[in-house]
Amino acid sequence: MRNGAVIDLFGTDLPGQRRPRVSVVIPTYNEARNLPHVFALLPADLHQVIVVDGHSVDGTVDVARELRPDVTVVRQNRRGKGNAMACGFAAVTGDVVVMLDADGSADPREIERYVDALVAGADFAKGSRFVAGGGSDDITAMRAWGNRWLNRAVNVLFGTRYTDLCYGYNAFWAHCLPTLELEVEDRGRSRKLWGDGFEIETIINTRVAKADLRIVEVPSFEFARIHGQSNLNTWRDGFRVLGALVVERLNRKGARRRPAAVASLPCGADPAEGNRTPLPEPRTLGVQSA
Repeated sequence: MRNGAVIDLFGTDLPGQRRPRVSVVIPTYNEARNLPHVFALLPADLHQVIVVDGHSVDGTVDVARELRPDVTVVRQNRRGKGNAMACGFAAVTGDVVVMLDADGSADPREIERYVDALVAGADFAKGSRFVAGGGSDDITAMRAWGNRWLNRAVNVLFGTRYTDLCYGYNAFWAHCLPTLELEVEDRGRSRKLWGDGFEIETIINTRVAKADLRIVEVPSFEFARIHGQSNLNTWRDGFRVLGALVVERLNRKGARRRPAAVASLPCGADPAEGNRTPLPEPRTLGVQSA
């Protein structure tokens, strides 16, 4: 298994092997009221929790350190979610990287499901609200409509079979980080560079496809943000995503050799290549709609 890390599909250590060390990267901007909820649901055996802060003014970093004294705090060097993720990825020391939002919309109890998919053979575990077992309390009809059309575009341009392009709850092996080729240099510059905004999920999803990585979609349930307001703008960021598809189709970052396989992983399915035999349900099943 990659990185020498092997666990079984139900989270139990195999004889002579160890669990993969999981690093969770959490971008934050004024999320002090949401962090207690998110941190309370994190698995107890995580290797590393990285909070990447975008210069919050509500005490987010202090709250993170109070809740979890071992937290790794990274200050992002520019603006935007994409830059935050790039800065967080640069601090990863684990075998597996998990991308997790700080607003309470993504359930940390699903992390085990993502790790299961990676251990079973995937390079990249892509969360989806639109496969069996997934869902959303947050997405509007307009955003769902836009997501469907963007999905169609990415699948045509990159030969994928994504069902949920615009969802940022993903996990992957740390050895895949060079494939993403994200810009983390020029610290101290404040202006946004390409990839620093909400287009980051699209850039990551297209680059792992171009790199011919083994992609597996796993079901995920999205809740509504608990406190505060989202920085996402439907039209502005929708056009940024569309632009990202065009740019990433034309640039040479990620070596596309053949269409990347995208398998769907409903609860209890085996993501191994060519094997869709039903398995007993994993230990962590995620959450159901309220």
